[in-house]
Amino acid sequence: MFEFAWPWIFLLAPLPWLLRALLPPADSGEAALKVSFLDELQDLSGQRARGSSLPAWRQQLPFMVVWLCLLLAATRPQWLGERLPIPASGRDLLLAVDVSGSMEYPDMLWQDQPISRLGLVQRLFGEFIEQRRGDRVGLILFGSQAYLQAPLTFDRRTVRTWLEEARVGIAGPNTAIGDAIGLAVKRLRDQPAHSRVLVLITDGANTGGSLAPLTAAQLAADNRVTLYTIGIGALPGQGRGPGIFAFAPGLDLDEPGLQAMAELTGGQYFRAHSSDALREIGQTLDRLQPVAQQSLPARLTRELYVWPLAAALLFSLLLVVRVIRPQGMAPYWLRRSRP
Repeated sequence: MFEFAWPWIFLLAPLPWLLRALLPPADSGEAALKVSFLDELQDLSGQRARGSSLPAWRQQLPFMVVWLCLLLAATRPQWLGERLPIPASGRDLLLAVDVSGSMEYPDMLWQDQPISRLGLVQRLFGEFIEQRRGDRVGLILFGSQAYLQAPLTFDRRTVRTWLEEARVGIAGPNTAIGDAIGLAVKRLRDQPAHSRVLVLITDGANTGGSLAPLTAAQLAADNRVTLYTIGIGALPGQGRGPGIFAFAPGLDLDEPGLQAMAELTGGQYFRAHSSDALREIGQTLDRLQPVAQQSLPARLTRELYVWPLAAALLFSLLLVVRVIRPQGMAPYWLRRSRP
């Protein structure tokens, strides 16, 4: 089906003629010679003064075509395909990831190779995001402050890319768990109830921000946001990193606080001390019961504005050719009449 996205732009069609009628003629700045006896000179010489014998509308026709082509392109002509339903589970899932300095500790293993905590989260939860078919997914990164990196969207690939591009320390060295939960509640509270889910991943305790974690969790509970907390880091005495990192497991992890926050909202707390454990957590979260919601209709849209825009460019080039090249080289419909 063909349609114009912005058909009201056609109302601007008479604009050039309206401006010509309202604005005064432009002054070329050159002196003009007026000859009152021009007809007598033409009779004596036997030649006629050079001028255009075309009617005014014929002279303006090329410019009219360019203007109408530009208007046509501005209205965004489109070809709409068949209506295709997009399945939607009704879940709005925000992923809040800790990017404080301690997430750089390489005390985890990935394919028998040491990897940082953030690196493991990026690898495993990147897959988790890709599997959220029908869900809207968003991303929050938090350190000393919390930032919304990706709003809720069906574009899971982009959210995964932004997670993989996250770097330790970009939000500050501290851990503002309460602010991250508060920001998530702000983004989720206007979404349908029973579908608001926040997955928070951290390796420490709250050491920054202006909102206490339990206060933020109560705010989440009041707004019916389900909070799943994940504590990441090797167990005490099981550090796998090289050198000093082998003795730097997540000793500062506030497991009682994370568990209390999850239980307050009806969620769960998980402990991720290895890649296998984190993968199992992702599979558990994958079994969250979706809320039924009507499928969202969508159409495949093909933009056609490029064709009238190209036509306007072509006609403009031909008008330039009429000015800078000899008359014989220009198209016949652009040639000026000869005397």
